[in-house]
Amino acid sequence: MQAKGYRVGPFYDDVLAMAWFFLELVVKSMALEQTRLFYQSLPLGEDVLPLQLKEGVFRSIMQLYDCLLTEVDERCEKGFSLAKRLNSSLAFFCYDLLSIIEPRQVFELHSVAQVLVSLYMDTFSGECQSVLHDCKLTFLQIICDHDLFVEMPGREPSERNYLSSILIEELFLTWDHDDFSQGAKAARILVILMCKHEFDARYQKHEDKLYIAQLYFPLIGQILDEIIVFYNLNAVEKREVLIVILQIIRNLDDASLVKAWQQSIARTKLFFNLLEECLILFEQRKPADIMLMGSSSCSPDGEGPTSPKYSDRLSPATNNYLSDASRQEVRELLEENLSAAVSLQVLEITEKFSIAAASHNIATDYVRLDCITSIFMSLFSRSQPLAFWKALFPAFNRVFNLHGATLIARENGRFLKQVAFHLLRLAVFRNDNIRKRAVIGLQILVRSSFYYLLQTTSLRVILTITLSELMTDVQVTEMKSDGTLQESSEARCLRKSLQEMADENRSFELLKECVLPENALVEIAEVFSENRWSWSEVKYLSDSLILALDASLEHALLASVMTVDRYAAAESFYKLAMAYASVPDLHIIWLLRLCDAHQEMQSWAEAAQCAVAVAGVVMQALVDRNDDVWSRDHVAALRKICPVVSSEITAEASAAEVEGYGASNLTIDSAMKYLQLAYMLFSQAGLHHFCASIQELIIPVYKSRRGFEQLTKCDTLLTNIDESIPIPVTDATYYRVGFYGDRFGKLDRKEYVYREPCDVCLGDIMEKLSHIYESSIIQDFRQVKADELQSGVCYLEITAVDPVMEDEDLCSTRERIFSLSAGSMRARVFDRFLFDTPFTKNGKTQGGLEDQWKRRTVLQTEGSFPTLVNRLLVIKSESLEFSPVENAIGMIETWTAALRNELEEPRSSKVDQLPRLQRLQRILQGNVAVQMNSGVLSVCTAFLSGEPATRLHAQELPQLIGALLEFMAVCEHAIRVHFRLIGEEDQDFHTQLVNGFQYLTEELSHYIPAIVSDL
Repeated sequence: MQAKGYRVGPFYDDVLAMAWFFLELVVKSMALEQTRLFYQSLPLGEDVLPLQLKEGVFRSIMQLYDCLLTEVDERCEKGFSLAKRLNSSLAFFCYDLLSIIEPRQVFELHSVAQVLVSLYMDTFSGECQSVLHDCKLTFLQIICDHDLFVEMPGREPSERNYLSSILIEELFLTWDHDDFSQGAKAARILVILMCKHEFDARYQKHEDKLYIAQLYFPLIGQILDEIIVFYNLNAVEKREVLIVILQIIRNLDDASLVKAWQQSIARTKLFFNLLEECLILFEQRKPADIMLMGSSSCSPDGEGPTSPKYSDRLSPATNNYLSDASRQEVRELLEENLSAAVSLQVLEITEKFSIAAASHNIATDYVRLDCITSIFMSLFSRSQPLAFWKALFPAFNRVFNLHGATLIARENGRFLKQVAFHLLRLAVFRNDNIRKRAVIGLQILVRSSFYYLLQTTSLRVILTITLSELMTDVQVTEMKSDGTLQESSEARCLRKSLQEMADENRSFELLKECVLPENALVEIAEVFSENRWSWSEVKYLSDSLILALDASLEHALLASVMTVDRYAAAESFYKLAMAYASVPDLHIIWLLRLCDAHQEMQSWAEAAQCAVAVAGVVMQALVDRNDDVWSRDHVAALRKICPVVSSEITAEASAAEVEGYGASNLTIDSAMKYLQLAYMLFSQAGLHHFCASIQELIIPVYKSRRGFEQLTKCDTLLTNIDESIPIPVTDATYYRVGFYGDRFGKLDRKEYVYREPCDVCLGDIMEKLSHIYESSIIQDFRQVKADELQSGVCYLEITAVDPVMEDEDLCSTRERIFSLSAGSMRARVFDRFLFDTPFTKNGKTQGGLEDQWKRRTVLQTEGSFPTLVNRLLVIKSESLEFSPVENAIGMIETWTAALRNELEEPRSSKVDQLPRLQRLQRILQGNVAVQMNSGVLSVCTAFLSGEPATRLHAQELPQLIGALLEFMAVCEHAIRVHFRLIGEEDQDFHTQLVNGFQYLTEELSHYIPAIVSDL
């Protein structure tokens, strides 16, 4: 053609356009010759043997082919249409030749087909022009679609399929090109080829599938070598490439996989990065899954653009057919099945990897096993169908059997935290099949903690942290029909899961349902022979998590009344702080929230206790780390100030570093900050004895830092505090509050002791509580009978109470007078309170002295004041009854003690005598300068005259007379002291006292004749 000069002009273009016809004639001629040669000798039922071309024919075809390739090259520069048509003609020409010539003899005989393909690729090798590249893809697409493609030989005897290697090389070159349409075409070619191999009836044997997988396996290696090319693909192309990769791996043998993992740690990690990409791009997320997956720090990073769906490529007719057949949305059905299949295959590959890693014959990071952890985190964090969850947990168990020590180690804290989070998230599911498997997953973590860490403290910290994060995602309350809030179904499911985690009786049933061995929790085969599982410890772990759940639920239920009922709000913060006491950071967060709430209420003592508790957490952690500033004695001293300083903060808990939680936030400076805050708040509350204790804890820090100036200031402050402590100060008032009525809910029929500032009187707290609870106040002083109260009405019983000193005799009948000495001030921590109630046997509240009984009620609280809250629950109540004469004796002894208390006060300067004189005058005026039939005379009239005297017991009459004689003797001494203290302006008053005392002595002599001689 070239020799005759036909390469120019429109006639030549027409010839090229009809090249397919001439090539078809050549092929058909060969086919006829093949039939002619072998038809007569061909056995019945066998195919025609391949044709072997003569050398002259071979050279002619080579010249023709070379000429046409040159035309394709030149036409690509001028016009794409003719080049594309000619390129397709050449491709089909080669395709037909492969059907006529023996493919396995192509290399040995240098046959046409093999050489033609090689010549085509060599001609255009390295070409990156868009038109030429499209031609190459089209050529390969046609050639590789041949039925004998899989059986093609290589260029060398040691090589495999030459076409497959060319295909992989050209496809990868296409993806590295900037033309996105060609990249999509290349990916689609590969997917169609793999589908054809998969459903080809000739290659259904295992060895055939393995051979095909090994043909394409170099594609994975090339992607790993230049991973950036893969990441530059769009989502559609990535999905199709990943589908091919998964298909290759699915049919690949384990030895080839292990060999791929043996090259380098970085390459192995890239391999698993591809698997993670599979999970991301093939995830089928339903709208209902968003609630539990979106907002947590443990959820996958951003949703990103939605991946294209394969169902988009189905024809409308196919969509309609599938929709009618399944009665489901076809897109949902197809994508869900595809997502499940991908996840299951990734899980299978990961388990194979874990088995290989157990023998240490692959290249990976054995310290963290990050290839395994990253896949499990990705699997757990994505929406999965039930079929996947059923397969996951047996594999999860086997992997932890092999690598539990590594996976639960501190280096894998982030992995453990995220797995724990997602297990708790699954435990919220209302689908019991998923929820039960989450319970088993939690038990597997607990088992690993028992066997490899010998304790569950670290795991409890992690589970508590993740539970707190889960509470921000899960709605723990729901609205009832009446508009009030109640516990949500999600919260109930979570509670049930946590209970089942520690239920020994349900354990075997759950293991059986999840297809795990019955001894899966109590034995790890070939590792430990003894059983280290402890159901009691699991129960403790479960209870601590349920406590945190209950605290979060109660806090949510109180959301609407937080601003009104500050007592309940503070109590809610307190319960959250105690529920999360095992995690220092969370414990501190809620304590500080509580501290702020108390400062808003001006409850300075309670706010100071919160600051002390925070300082205690930090100090305890520092002591556990063998810090030189404080010792355990200092922590014990701090616990005397605040008994609720948590003992939950163990060395393991305070050392746990879990994504921002842990020891790095617990420093000496932070402890100092909160000790100083506590000092300031205690000072505002007037609790100077606590201020002194706080300063004694600050001093060791200044000593360690050689801060001599600060030490001097501390000494000055301690001196000032010591001078302030003996001053009588009432720092608080206390009230008992009883709740009666169904509308109070959990408060019904419970009693609390409230601690209020000293300026809050009984009327104030009555008004405050009646406004908060919209209830009636019980005014009757008789014991309340709750069953007799009107139903549907809320009642409050409020009584002023007094704190009980440690050494106080509660059986004493005398009325109580506090000694405000320095010693008693330093011991002002109260957990017992009492109040006296008058009553009579005839049912009346009040009566004459001879009928007036007294009931003393002693209350024991759950904890001691001051504490972190304003009120404490009464856990024990005891009553003592005093007869009228005991009541009278106690009254007289009270007057006597009051006088003696003033007389025994140490002498001071004349300037300080005025307050003492005023108190002495007030007492004497009420007991000596009395009118007829009042004070001690009324006692004598009631019990020593007439019939009442005969009703006294044998020991009561001497006690009464002795009390009267002692009172009169003290009065006489008090009058003499009064004379020494007064000036001229009080002479008249003193005269009245002397006259009153003489009159009182004379009147008492009628009942007690010996009184004259005694005085």
